[in-house]
Amino acid sequence: MIRVYNTLTKTKEDFEPLQAGKVGIYLCGPTVYAQSHIGHMVGPVIFDSIKRYLQYSGYDVTWVVNITDVDDKLIVKSREQGISMEQLATEMTADYLTNLKSLGVDQIDVMPRATEHMKHIIAFIESLVDQGFAYDVDGDVFFEVEKDANYGHLSNRSLDSTQGAGGEAAARKRSANDFALWKSAKPTEPSWDSPWGAGRPGWHIECSAMSREILGEEFDIHGGGLDLVFPHHENELAQSACCHGKPMVKYWMHNGLMRAGGNDGKVGGRAEQDGDDDEQATVETKISRSRGAGGLADLIGRQGGQRIRFFLLKSHYRSTIVFSETGIEETGKALTAFERLFERFQRISGNSFFELPIADNKSTGDFDAGECDFLLQVQAHRAQYLAKMDDDFNTGGAISDLFDLVRSINRFIDQTSLESADNADTTNNASLKQALLTMRELTALLGIFMSEQTEDDTMGEDQGLTEQLMQLMLALREEARANKDFATADRIRDGLLEVGITIEDRADGAQWHK
Repeated sequence: MIRVYNTLTKTKEDFEPLQAGKVGIYLCGPTVYAQSHIGHMVGPVIFDSIKRYLQYSGYDVTWVVNITDVDDKLIVKSREQGISMEQLATEMTADYLTNLKSLGVDQIDVMPRATEHMKHIIAFIESLVDQGFAYDVDGDVFFEVEKDANYGHLSNRSLDSTQGAGGEAAARKRSANDFALWKSAKPTEPSWDSPWGAGRPGWHIECSAMSREILGEEFDIHGGGLDLVFPHHENELAQSACCHGKPMVKYWMHNGLMRAGGNDGKVGGRAEQDGDDDEQATVETKISRSRGAGGLADLIGRQGGQRIRFFLLKSHYRSTIVFSETGIEETGKALTAFERLFERFQRISGNSFFELPIADNKSTGDFDAGECDFLLQVQAHRAQYLAKMDDDFNTGGAISDLFDLVRSINRFIDQTSLESADNADTTNNASLKQALLTMRELTALLGIFMSEQTEDDTMGEDQGLTEQLMQLMLALREEARANKDFATADRIRDGLLEVGITIEDRADGAQWHK
């Protein structure tokens, strides 16, 4: 049984979707007024893995990630750049999609844009006005918070502790806590016709309208960063529940945010949390565009998408992620344990790990270990991994089980001398293949090692020259060792290590790795 932590109830609950066998997920996407930063990737990477695991567990999943392409920030930024809001949104959406692809986020089913759903947004607001939950003043429409007796339950706030935004519209509100559903437009601003005059929607109503149109009035999971609990998700919940007379969402899931290592900044919201059962803490500060974050494409170019994805998944999703490029580089070093194992498997079996079939459900991945101690260990690692994922999608704990599995497989190879040229034990080879099939199954659930990584394409023609130079260095080192000039041999090895190249001494000769 899968259990999930529900922000609304502040407890873990058994996961039972509204409709048996089907799951609807809505994740708040970005406001596309500037280039993406790494904080924008936290939620998509996490929920990409969550969808993979739910499908693996037998559910038919529809995952929606919205694009906010009309907003005050977009208007301001487009004016600064001297382009239309539509052009800016199109360019920044393309940047976001490119970064998602680089990090292996490919499970999203629908990506609605607010400007494409204007008629649904207006209809939603009309319904709230007709039912007495909203009111219009001089072309602006506000949600009347005091009409919702449950307001504040998600964020655990009372009306006395909330404070609405100020600005020109504040004086026209019935209460400072009321929030905008529709904003009247100034003459030079982008606008749409509505019963209240030309204007544009407020931020919160966009998500309520788009989620209803695609997933229905009530759906299973609403996700987002912890900084969105209030006011965005609280307001979404209020307007949707009041409009439909039923809960908007069964499970509210919020990922922890990312703060910069060495300071108090966050890539994304409010205080650190460790993902325990009893409380979901908030993050006080975040790395954001206003704090100078950005340039995600450059970071991906330096570190690679798979390494960054693994870095984001190695903690429990409700924990704060402490970001540093050094941390990502350390993650890259840890990944070499898997890469070396895949190379060993190919040398022994002649088969590529990346061409092994991927089990698409738990039953397909099951196997009979018989009385083989090694395969019984593999089964135990697999069971522990799946138990971690069943327990609120604990990818961090699951990854630790993957490393345990790597160590068990390497130990088996060493103990059975499978790399020996004269070893043709078919039973041991079959056991090794089964272990790698299990590794393939479990890593695919995290969206890692889906395909073989190649050298950076930007090396171009220099790649062949690099290989020739490295072979020369290896030959000089081997010559020094043969002459017992170990000082020179060590100098070559240590010098290469300083520039990020390691040497692996094997029975069939030394190999180098970046």
